[in-house]
Amino acid sequence: MTGAAADTADEDFVFNPFAPGFTDDPYPHYREVRERVPVHHHPLGFWLLSRYADVSALLRAGLSVDARHATPGPLGQLYEELGADLGDRRAGGMSMLDKDPPDHTRLRRLVSKAFTPRAVEALTPGVDTLVDEALDRIADAGSADLVEALAFPLPFAVISRMLGMPPADHERLRGLTGLLVRSLEPVTEPDVVRAIAAADAELTAMTADVVAWKREHPADDLLTALITAEDNGDVLGDDELVAQVVLLYVAGHETTVNLIAGGTLALLRHPDQLAALRADPGLIGNAVEELLRYDSPVQSSRRITLAPYRVGDREIPAGSFVLANLAGANRDPAFFGTDADELRLGRPDARQHLSFGGGPHHCLGAALARLEARTAIGGLVRRFPGLALDGEVAWNGRINLRGPERLPVRV
Repeated sequence: MTGAAADTADEDFVFNPFAPGFTDDPYPHYREVRERVPVHHHPLGFWLLSRYADVSALLRAGLSVDARHATPGPLGQLYEELGADLGDRRAGGMSMLDKDPPDHTRLRRLVSKAFTPRAVEALTPGVDTLVDEALDRIADAGSADLVEALAFPLPFAVISRMLGMPPADHERLRGLTGLLVRSLEPVTEPDVVRAIAAADAELTAMTADVVAWKREHPADDLLTALITAEDNGDVLGDDELVAQVVLLYVAGHETTVNLIAGGTLALLRHPDQLAALRADPGLIGNAVEELLRYDSPVQSSRRITLAPYRVGDREIPAGSFVLANLAGANRDPAFFGTDADELRLGRPDARQHLSFGGGPHHCLGAALARLEARTAIGGLVRRFPGLALDGEVAWNGRINLRGPERLPVRV
Protein backbone atom coordinates (compact mmCIF):
# COMPACT_ATOMS: atom_id res chain seq x y z
CA MET A 1 0.00 0.00 0.00
CA THR A 2 1.44 3.40 -0.89
CA GLY A 3 1.79 6.20 1.62
CA ALA A 4 -0.95 8.10 -0.13
CA ALA A 5 -3.38 5.22 -0.08
CA ALA A 6 -2.71 4.50 3.56
CA ASP A 7 -3.09 8.14 4.60
CA THR A 8 -6.29 8.58 2.58
CA ALA A 9 -7.84 5.39 3.95
CA ASP A 10 -7.19 6.49 7.54
CA GLU A 11 -7.48 10.25 7.22
CA ASP A 12 -9.24 10.47 10.59
CA PHE A 13 -6.50 8.59 12.42
CA VAL A 14 -4.21 10.76 14.59
CA PHE A 15 -1.01 9.53 16.17
CA ASN A 16 -1.21 10.41 19.87
CA PRO A 17 2.06 10.20 21.84
CA PHE A 18 0.24 11.77 24.79
CA ALA A 19 -2.09 8.77 25.21
CA PRO A 20 -2.05 7.16 28.69
CA GLY A 21 0.62 4.47 28.89
CA PHE A 22 2.36 5.54 25.68
CA THR A 23 5.76 6.13 27.25
CA ASP A 24 5.59 2.77 29.06
CA ASP A 25 5.21 0.92 25.75
CA PRO A 26 4.94 2.99 22.56
CA TYR A 27 5.50 0.10 20.16
CA PRO A 28 1.85 -0.88 19.60
CA HIS A 29 1.22 2.78 18.72
CA TYR A 30 4.20 2.84 16.36
CA ARG A 31 2.96 -0.32 14.67
CA GLU A 32 -0.49 1.21 14.19
CA VAL A 33 0.79 4.45 12.70
CA ARG A 34 3.25 2.57 10.48
CA GLU A 35 0.47 0.36 9.13
CA ARG A 36 -2.35 2.91 8.92
CA VAL A 37 -0.66 6.28 8.20
CA PRO A 38 3.01 5.70 7.32
CA VAL A 39 3.17 9.24 5.90
CA HIS A 40 1.26 11.15 8.54
CA HIS A 41 0.49 14.88 8.66
CA HIS A 42 -0.23 15.52 12.32
CA PRO A 43 -2.70 18.21 13.52
CA LEU A 44 0.17 19.79 15.52
CA GLY A 45 1.78 20.62 12.18
CA PHE A 46 4.60 18.11 11.85
CA TRP A 47 4.86 15.09 9.54
CA LEU A 48 5.75 11.60 10.76
CA LEU A 49 7.45 8.83 8.77
CA SER A 50 7.51 5.31 10.26
CA ARG A 51 8.59 2.78 7.62
CA TYR A 52 12.24 1.72 7.55
CA ALA A 53 12.79 2.57 3.88
CA ASP A 54 11.19 6.01 4.23
CA VAL A 55 13.02 6.87 7.46
CA SER A 56 16.39 5.68 6.15
CA ALA A 57 15.97 7.69 2.96
CA LEU A 58 14.93 10.82 4.88
CA LEU A 59 17.99 10.67 7.18
CA ARG A 60 20.30 10.45 4.18
CA ALA A 61 18.52 12.96 1.95
CA GLY A 62 20.56 15.96 3.04
CA LEU A 63 17.58 17.85 4.46
CA SER A 64 17.87 20.67 6.96
CA VAL A 65 17.97 20.45 10.76
CA ASP A 66 17.83 24.23 11.22
CA ALA A 67 14.44 25.07 12.72
CA ARG A 68 14.55 28.54 11.18
CA HIS A 69 13.71 26.90 7.85
CA ALA A 70 10.45 25.46 9.17
CA THR A 71 7.12 27.09 8.41
CA PRO A 72 5.59 28.05 11.78
CA GLY A 73 3.05 25.52 13.04
CA PRO A 74 0.90 25.24 16.18
CA LEU A 75 3.82 24.11 18.38
CA GLY A 76 6.15 26.78 17.07
CA GLN A 77 3.52 29.45 17.61
CA LEU A 78 3.08 28.27 21.21
CA TYR A 79 6.83 28.49 21.86
CA GLU A 80 7.01 31.92 20.22
CA GLU A 81 4.15 33.23 22.37
CA LEU A 82 6.03 32.01 25.44
CA GLY A 83 9.32 33.51 24.28
CA ALA A 84 10.91 30.05 24.11
CA ASP A 85 11.64 28.97 20.54
CA LEU A 86 13.19 25.68 21.61
CA GLY A 87 14.16 24.48 18.16
CA ASP A 88 16.18 27.63 17.46
CA ARG A 89 17.43 28.79 20.86
CA ARG A 90 18.61 25.52 22.40
CA ALA A 91 22.30 26.26 23.18
CA GLY A 92 21.85 29.37 21.03
CA GLY A 93 20.97 27.21 18.03
CA MET A 94 24.72 26.79 17.48
CA SER A 95 25.29 23.10 18.18
CA MET A 96 25.92 20.54 15.46
CA LEU A 97 22.45 19.20 16.17
CA ASP A 98 20.93 22.42 14.84
CA LYS A 99 23.28 23.31 11.98
CA ASP A 100 23.32 22.45 8.28
CA PRO A 101 26.37 22.21 6.01
CA PRO A 102 28.70 23.97 5.62
CA ASP A 103 28.46 25.05 9.28
CA HIS A 104 27.67 21.50 10.42
CA THR A 105 30.55 20.09 8.39
CA ARG A 106 32.97 22.57 9.92
CA LEU A 107 31.78 22.02 13.49
CA ARG A 108 31.75 18.22 13.19
CA ARG A 109 35.23 18.21 11.65
CA LEU A 110 36.62 20.22 14.56
CA VAL A 111 34.84 18.17 17.25
CA SER A 112 35.76 14.88 15.57
CA LYS A 113 39.44 15.69 16.05
CA ALA A 114 38.89 15.09 19.76
CA PHE A 115 36.56 12.09 19.25
CA THR A 116 38.66 9.67 17.20
CA PRO A 117 38.27 5.87 17.40
CA ARG A 118 41.69 5.73 19.10
CA ALA A 119 40.50 8.21 21.74
CA VAL A 120 37.38 6.13 22.42
CA GLU A 121 39.38 2.91 22.58
CA ALA A 122 41.70 4.50 25.10
CA LEU A 123 38.72 4.87 27.43
CA THR A 124 38.26 1.09 27.73
CA PRO A 125 40.34 0.57 30.92
CA GLY A 126 38.56 3.42 32.67
CA VAL A 127 35.13 2.14 31.63
CA ASP A 128 36.09 -1.36 32.82
CA THR A 129 37.09 0.03 36.21
CA LEU A 130 33.93 2.10 36.62
CA VAL A 131 31.73 -0.90 35.75
CA ASP A 132 33.64 -3.25 38.08
CA GLU A 133 33.33 -0.80 40.97
CA ALA A 134 29.60 -0.38 40.36
CA LEU A 135 29.07 -4.15 40.16
CA ASP A 136 31.00 -4.60 43.41
CA ARG A 137 28.65 -2.19 45.16
CA ILE A 138 25.61 -3.95 43.71
CA ALA A 139 26.99 -7.33 44.81
CA ASP A 140 27.55 -6.05 48.35
CA ALA A 141 24.01 -4.66 48.55
CA GLY A 142 22.36 -7.69 46.94
CA SER A 143 19.86 -5.46 45.11
CA ALA A 144 19.78 -2.05 43.52
CA ASP A 145 18.00 0.39 41.27
CA LEU A 146 20.09 -0.28 38.18
CA VAL A 147 19.52 3.22 36.82
CA GLU A 148 20.97 4.85 39.95
CA ALA A 149 23.64 2.18 40.52
CA LEU A 150 25.03 1.76 36.99
CA ALA A 151 23.08 2.97 33.95
CA PHE A 152 23.23 6.68 34.85
CA PRO A 153 26.51 7.08 36.76
CA LEU A 154 28.63 5.20 34.20
CA PRO A 155 28.04 7.40 31.11
CA PHE A 156 27.82 10.50 33.33
CA ALA A 157 31.26 9.77 34.82
CA VAL A 158 32.75 8.86 31.44
CA ILE A 159 31.64 12.00 29.61
CA SER A 160 32.54 14.19 32.61
CA ARG A 161 36.05 12.71 32.70
CA MET A 162 36.39 12.92 28.93
CA LEU A 163 35.49 16.59 28.95
CA GLY A 164 37.52 17.26 32.07
CA MET A 165 34.62 18.93 33.84
CA PRO A 166 35.47 20.44 37.24
CA PRO A 167 33.58 19.33 40.35
CA ALA A 168 29.91 20.27 40.09
CA ASP A 169 26.47 19.70 41.59
CA HIS A 170 25.66 16.44 39.78
CA GLU A 171 22.06 16.35 40.93
CA ARG A 172 21.45 19.86 39.62
CA LEU A 173 23.13 19.03 36.32
CA ARG A 174 21.06 15.89 36.00
CA GLY A 175 17.88 17.86 36.51
CA LEU A 176 18.88 20.49 33.96
CA THR A 177 19.89 18.01 31.27
CA GLY A 178 16.74 15.98 31.90
CA LEU A 179 14.69 19.10 31.20
CA LEU A 180 16.75 20.17 28.20
CA VAL A 181 16.24 16.90 26.30
CA ARG A 182 12.50 17.52 26.44
CA SER A 183 13.18 20.12 23.72
CA LEU A 184 13.63 17.15 21.36
CA GLU A 185 9.98 16.12 21.58
CA PRO A 186 6.57 17.75 21.19
CA VAL A 187 5.68 19.63 24.36
CA THR A 188 2.36 21.38 24.74
CA GLU A 189 2.33 22.38 28.43
CA PRO A 190 3.34 26.06 28.75
CA ASP A 191 4.99 25.54 32.16
CA VAL A 192 7.18 22.75 30.75
CA VAL A 193 8.14 24.88 27.74
CA ARG A 194 9.23 27.69 30.07
CA ALA A 195 11.13 25.25 32.29
CA ILE A 196 13.03 23.83 29.31
CA ALA A 197 14.02 27.32 28.16
CA ALA A 198 15.17 28.22 31.67
CA ALA A 199 17.19 25.01 31.96
CA ASP A 200 18.82 25.72 28.59
CA ALA A 201 19.83 29.21 29.72
CA GLU A 202 21.20 27.98 33.05
CA LEU A 203 23.12 25.07 31.54
CA THR A 204 24.58 27.32 28.83
CA ALA A 205 25.74 29.86 31.43
CA MET A 206 27.27 27.11 33.59
CA THR A 207 29.10 25.70 30.59
CA ALA A 208 30.43 29.13 29.61
CA ASP A 209 31.91 29.44 33.11
CA VAL A 210 33.50 25.99 32.77
CA VAL A 211 35.02 26.89 29.38
CA ALA A 212 36.49 30.09 30.85
CA TRP A 213 37.89 28.07 33.77
CA LYS A 214 39.36 25.45 31.44
CA ARG A 215 41.13 28.11 29.38
CA GLU A 216 42.99 28.99 32.56
CA HIS A 217 43.49 25.33 33.57
CA PRO A 218 44.21 23.33 30.40
CA ALA A 219 44.66 19.59 30.76
CA ASP A 220 44.73 16.35 28.78
CA ASP A 221 40.98 16.21 28.22
CA LEU A 222 38.32 16.66 25.55
CA LEU A 223 37.35 20.20 26.57
CA THR A 224 40.94 21.41 26.26
CA ALA A 225 41.17 19.58 22.94
CA LEU A 226 38.04 21.37 21.72
CA ILE A 227 39.43 24.74 22.84
CA THR A 228 42.64 24.11 20.91
CA ALA A 229 41.13 22.20 17.96
CA GLU A 230 42.22 23.74 14.67
CA ASP A 231 41.62 22.94 11.03
CA ASN A 232 43.66 25.05 8.60
CA GLY A 233 43.51 27.95 11.02
CA ASP A 234 39.81 27.48 11.81
CA VAL A 235 38.88 27.19 15.50
CA LEU A 236 35.65 27.13 17.47
CA GLY A 237 34.34 30.50 18.60
CA ASP A 238 33.34 30.92 22.25
CA ASP A 239 29.60 30.56 21.64
CA GLU A 240 30.17 27.63 19.28
CA LEU A 241 32.40 25.95 21.81
CA VAL A 242 29.83 26.30 24.59
CA ALA A 243 27.09 24.90 22.33
CA GLN A 244 29.15 21.83 21.34
CA VAL A 245 30.10 21.13 24.97
CA VAL A 246 26.47 21.32 26.07
CA LEU A 247 25.53 18.92 23.27
CA LEU A 248 28.33 16.44 24.05
CA TYR A 249 27.65 16.61 27.78
CA VAL A 250 23.93 16.02 27.45
CA ALA A 251 24.08 13.46 24.64
CA GLY A 252 27.00 11.74 26.34
CA HIS A 253 24.87 10.42 29.17
CA GLU A 254 21.15 11.08 28.57
CA THR A 255 21.04 8.56 25.71
CA THR A 256 23.37 5.83 26.99
CA VAL A 257 21.50 5.54 30.28
CA ASN A 258 18.47 4.46 28.23
CA LEU A 259 20.54 1.93 26.28
CA ILE A 260 22.01 0.28 29.39
CA ALA A 261 18.82 0.28 31.45
CA GLY A 262 16.45 -0.48 28.57
CA GLY A 263 18.76 -3.16 27.20
CA THR A 264 19.06 -4.88 30.56
CA LEU A 265 15.30 -4.77 31.02
CA ALA A 266 14.77 -6.32 27.58
CA LEU A 267 17.06 -9.20 28.51
CA LEU A 268 15.31 -9.73 31.85
CA ARG A 269 11.97 -9.86 30.04
CA HIS A 270 13.37 -12.39 27.55
CA PRO A 271 15.07 -15.06 29.70
CA ASP A 272 15.84 -17.25 26.69
CA GLN A 273 17.92 -14.46 25.15
CA LEU A 274 19.57 -13.69 28.48
CA ALA A 275 20.50 -17.38 28.75
CA ALA A 276 21.89 -17.32 25.21
CA LEU A 277 24.15 -14.37 26.03
CA ARG A 278 25.26 -15.98 29.27
CA ALA A 279 26.13 -19.17 27.38
CA ASP A 280 28.04 -17.23 24.68
CA PRO A 281 29.62 -14.03 26.04
CA GLY A 282 31.13 -13.42 22.60
CA LEU A 283 27.62 -12.55 21.43
CA ILE A 284 27.70 -9.26 23.34
CA GLY A 285 28.67 -7.12 20.33
CA ASN A 286 25.73 -8.19 18.19
CA ALA A 287 23.53 -8.30 21.30
CA VAL A 288 24.08 -4.56 21.84
CA GLU A 289 23.11 -3.89 18.21
CA GLU A 290 19.92 -5.91 18.64
CA LEU A 291 19.11 -4.15 21.91
CA LEU A 292 19.59 -0.82 20.12
CA ARG A 293 17.19 -2.00 17.40
CA TYR A 294 14.64 -3.48 19.77
CA ASP A 295 14.28 -0.41 21.98
CA SER A 296 16.00 2.67 20.58
CA PRO A 297 17.40 5.09 23.22
CA VAL A 298 16.36 7.94 20.89
CA GLN A 299 12.96 7.27 19.41
CA SER A 300 12.81 9.93 16.68
CA SER A 301 14.97 12.36 14.73
CA ARG A 302 13.90 15.55 13.00
CA ARG A 303 14.45 17.08 9.57
CA ILE A 304 13.07 20.18 7.83
CA THR A 305 12.29 20.13 4.12
CA LEU A 306 13.85 22.91 2.04
CA ALA A 307 11.87 21.92 -1.06
CA PRO A 308 8.84 19.67 -1.65
CA TYR A 309 9.81 16.14 -0.59
CA ARG A 310 8.03 13.13 -2.05
CA VAL A 311 7.37 9.90 -0.14
CA GLY A 312 5.50 7.43 -2.32
CA ASP A 313 2.47 9.30 -3.66
CA ARG A 314 2.57 11.97 -0.94
CA GLU A 315 4.34 15.29 -1.30
CA ILE A 316 5.52 16.95 1.88
CA PRO A 317 5.68 20.74 1.33
CA ALA A 318 8.84 22.82 1.69
CA GLY A 319 9.33 24.17 5.20
CA SER A 320 7.76 21.12 6.83
CA PHE A 321 9.00 19.71 10.14
CA VAL A 322 9.37 15.95 9.61
CA LEU A 323 9.89 13.40 12.39
CA ALA A 324 11.73 10.23 11.41
CA ASN A 325 10.35 7.58 13.76
CA LEU A 326 13.56 5.60 14.37
CA ALA A 327 11.99 3.23 16.89
CA GLY A 328 9.04 2.38 14.66
CA ALA A 329 11.30 1.87 11.65
CA ASN A 330 13.50 -0.47 13.69
CA ARG A 331 10.48 -2.76 14.14
CA ASP A 332 9.35 -2.64 10.49
CA PRO A 333 8.70 -6.23 9.33
CA ALA A 334 9.17 -5.14 5.72
CA PHE A 335 12.87 -4.81 6.52
CA PHE A 336 13.58 -6.93 9.61
CA GLY A 337 11.13 -9.73 8.88
CA THR A 338 8.00 -11.08 10.51
CA ASP A 339 9.75 -11.39 13.89
CA ALA A 340 10.71 -7.69 13.97
CA ASP A 341 8.85 -7.21 17.27
CA GLU A 342 10.86 -10.00 18.89
CA LEU A 343 14.25 -9.76 20.61
CA ARG A 344 16.78 -12.03 18.90
CA LEU A 345 20.38 -11.39 19.90
CA GLY A 346 21.74 -13.40 16.98
CA ARG A 347 19.80 -11.39 14.38
CA PRO A 348 22.24 -11.13 11.44
CA ASP A 349 21.13 -7.67 10.27
CA ALA A 350 20.70 -6.11 13.72
CA ARG A 351 23.47 -3.58 13.03
CA GLN A 352 21.35 -2.05 10.26
CA HIS A 353 19.14 -0.41 12.89
CA LEU A 354 18.61 3.36 12.66
CA SER A 355 19.07 4.15 16.35
CA PHE A 356 22.14 6.30 15.71
CA GLY A 357 20.44 8.16 12.87
CA GLY A 358 22.07 8.35 9.48
CA GLY A 359 23.62 10.63 6.90
CA PRO A 360 25.68 13.68 7.92
CA HIS A 361 24.13 13.73 11.40
CA HIS A 362 24.93 10.10 12.30
CA CYS A 363 25.66 10.02 16.04
CA LEU A 364 29.26 11.09 16.71
CA GLY A 365 29.26 9.19 20.02
CA ALA A 366 28.04 5.85 18.63
CA ALA A 367 31.34 4.07 19.32
CA LEU A 368 31.41 5.32 22.91
CA ALA A 369 27.80 4.25 23.53
CA ARG A 370 28.57 0.78 22.16
CA LEU A 371 31.66 0.49 24.38
CA GLU A 372 29.77 1.48 27.52
CA ALA A 373 26.84 -0.83 26.75
CA ARG A 374 29.05 -3.83 25.94
CA THR A 375 31.00 -3.36 29.15
CA ALA A 376 28.04 -2.66 31.44
CA ILE A 377 25.55 -5.22 30.11
CA GLY A 378 28.20 -7.85 29.46
CA GLY A 379 29.55 -7.38 32.97
CA LEU A 380 26.12 -7.68 34.55
CA VAL A 381 25.38 -10.92 32.71
CA ARG A 382 28.76 -12.51 33.52
CA ARG A 383 28.87 -11.37 37.14
CA PHE A 384 25.33 -12.16 38.25
CA PRO A 385 23.81 -15.48 37.13
CA GLY A 386 20.83 -14.77 39.39
CA LEU A 387 20.10 -11.31 37.99
CA ALA A 388 16.34 -10.70 38.13
CA LEU A 389 13.75 -7.97 38.37
CA ASP A 390 12.94 -6.96 41.93
CA GLY A 391 9.84 -4.78 41.61
CA GLU A 392 7.95 -2.52 39.24
CA VAL A 393 9.77 -0.66 36.50
CA ALA A 394 9.12 3.09 36.30
CA TRP A 395 9.58 4.91 32.98
CA ASN A 396 10.92 8.45 32.61
CA GLY A 397 7.76 9.71 30.87
CA ARG A 398 9.64 11.08 27.85
CA ILE A 399 8.41 10.59 24.31
CA ASN A 400 11.77 10.80 22.56
CA LEU A 401 14.66 10.00 24.91
CA ARG A 402 12.58 7.27 26.49
CA GLY A 403 13.91 4.77 29.02
CA PRO A 404 13.49 3.35 32.53
CA GLU A 405 13.72 5.87 35.33
CA ARG A 406 13.81 3.14 37.95
CA LEU A 407 14.85 -0.46 37.32
CA PRO A 408 14.93 -2.51 40.56
CA VAL A 409 17.01 -5.68 40.33
CA ARG A 410 18.34 -8.32 42.69
CA VAL A 411 21.49 -10.30 42.17
